[in-house]
Amino acid sequence: MPHRPSLFSWFLLLAASPLLFGSNVLTARFVAGEIPAVAMAFWRWALALLILAPFIRHELIAGWPELRRDWRGFLLLGALGMGICGAPVYLAGQTTTATNISLIYASAPVLIVLYGRLFWRERVSDIQATGVAVSLAGVVTVIAKGDPKALLHLHFTAGDLWIVLAANGWAFYSLLLRHRASGLTPFARFSGICAGGVVAMLPFYGLEIGVGQVVDGSVRTIATLFFLALVPGLASYLVYGRLVTVFGPGRAGMTLYLTPLYNAALAALLLGERLEGFHLAGMALVLPGIWLATRRPAQ
Repeated sequence: MPHRPSLFSWFLLLAASPLLFGSNVLTARFVAGEIPAVAMAFWRWALALLILAPFIRHELIAGWPELRRDWRGFLLLGALGMGICGAPVYLAGQTTTATNISLIYASAPVLIVLYGRLFWRERVSDIQATGVAVSLAGVVTVIAKGDPKALLHLHFTAGDLWIVLAANGWAFYSLLLRHRASGLTPFARFSGICAGGVVAMLPFYGLEIGVGQVVDGSVRTIATLFFLALVPGLASYLVYGRLVTVFGPGRAGMTLYLTPLYNAALAALLLGERLEGFHLAGMALVLPGIWLATRRPAQ
């Protein structure tokens, strides 16, 4: 008789999922300025691909015709999902807090709803529209540090703006992924996107090296790159995929709403960041706003 995972095991996975995703932001702050940003994004996904590929080689061989035929699509998805969603996070870690990064990035599901309506004519209910407005108000609260006058002067940190770019990249990546049919297995498709991202980042990685920003090859640096590949890269994908299989995408997606809370607590504990009142106000708007915005319209 096959072993059935215990209830505790499922709760452990539910609790671990946002922690795995959030570890990317904490790492960005922990090694801020030590490793070049594009190099971090490039090696995160290059190593993830090299580690995963041997285990799914039969899926890759079977899916090779589609991978080769749609190489432009994988290049675009990789540029958005691995490049634009990757390097800006590490750049942001140099000038803004992990809590800011998490709360602003949390707006991505809201942007998916907004852009889905604007560019794909997806239906948006009144409740979803309310959620979009509430969540974006929370993001503005965080960027302005709770001071409405800051909006008049547009004096934001570069890190906050980098994260806005990353959140927009993730929104378009998610929408393209949703609207592009694929006959590949999930892992084969994921590998194709990883490969596309690595290729798309190559010119920027070369430019980074050209201006003297190189990876130093220290034990700390190599350990960090493997951590990024294994934990917020592969492990987060595997755990989240398992949760989607068992609980469905709606319930599994709810776990990601906890990521900003995890990161705020861990940033205070591990990085010594101070949790400000505007962070709490932002959470009070962003998290309920995401929940409302991602509710499916009634059929």
